[in-house]
Amino acid sequence: MEVKIVNKNVLRHIGRYTLKGLLLLFAVSIVAFTLMKLSPIDPVQAYIGADATVSPEQRAKIAERWGIGEPPVLQYLKWLGAICRFDLGTSVIFRLPVLTVIGERALASLALMGVSWVLSGILGFLLGALAGAYHGRWPDKLVKAYCLTLSSTPVFWLALLLMIVFAIHWRILPLGLSIPMGKLDGEVSLAERIRHLILPALTLSLTGVSSIALHTRQKLSEVLESDYVLYAVSRGEKRWTIIRRHGLRNIALPALTLQFTSFAELFGGSVLAEQVFAYPGLGRTAVRAGIQSDMPLLLGITLFSALFVFAGNCIADALYQVLNPQIRRLGNG
Repeated sequence: MEVKIVNKNVLRHIGRYTLKGLLLLFAVSIVAFTLMKLSPIDPVQAYIGADATVSPEQRAKIAERWGIGEPPVLQYLKWLGAICRFDLGTSVIFRLPVLTVIGERALASLALMGVSWVLSGILGFLLGALAGAYHGRWPDKLVKAYCLTLSSTPVFWLALLLMIVFAIHWRILPLGLSIPMGKLDGEVSLAERIRHLILPALTLSLTGVSSIALHTRQKLSEVLESDYVLYAVSRGEKRWTIIRRHGLRNIALPALTLQFTSFAELFGGSVLAEQVFAYPGLGRTAVRAGIQSDMPLLLGITLFSALFVFAGNCIADALYQVLNPQIRRLGNG
């Protein structure tokens, strides 16, 4: 009986998340397509090239093939129908299907964001726990100043600073790219890939520390001021024993949930970091698609980024319901 109830709840949550995801993608597609249509850029000229010239007949054939002369609503419906068939069109820059381009670039971006996400989560949690344990004292003030400074530091400026220090001044890390110049992809070793990943991953992880550290600091401070912790102190328990038994257990779940909801900031930061380090990921591809007016690719990346952020929020919501007994009982009730 309990298994049936659990299965029913799981199916209900999956159905709800799926419906929310479809509605989100539909809304994002409308907004993105509308903004593209309002753009002053001529898609035919962007496809041809700024310096190239073609005859009016050739321009008319290109416009007819893309359906540019049709009403915007009809264009959107055709594009939406193609999306439902998993056809996002062809990239103007790469002359490849958009899904192929996104698939190739997404692997590099996911590796970069994954390493940065783990590092920022661990470092942020440790710094937040340290600040909360010494609330109001010099370790707390030092961590708080560090977090506030980083939260107000632009990603591209920090990337340039790290590049100057580690790649130009000390020359211990490469300037950028994901592989050494002059080497084929199949000839690159794992160690070389990791060396090229260090600087952009370090940039993203340092900028992502502040939110999780400040949140963990605040939560741990609240726990240490609670009545049951004061009672534990009165019984003679040591401070770090109290933090280990009561504090970390209560702040781990909120910290983990916040970390999953940071996918939007992570993706936005990767765009700037990839651009500075010339890292061939999805963020740099989005910038290039915007500059060179590759509308199909830019729309595809927009939908992918929306789905990426939504997935993080769904995972955070699911974890909170699974790991928090109170919310789980309310959901079952």
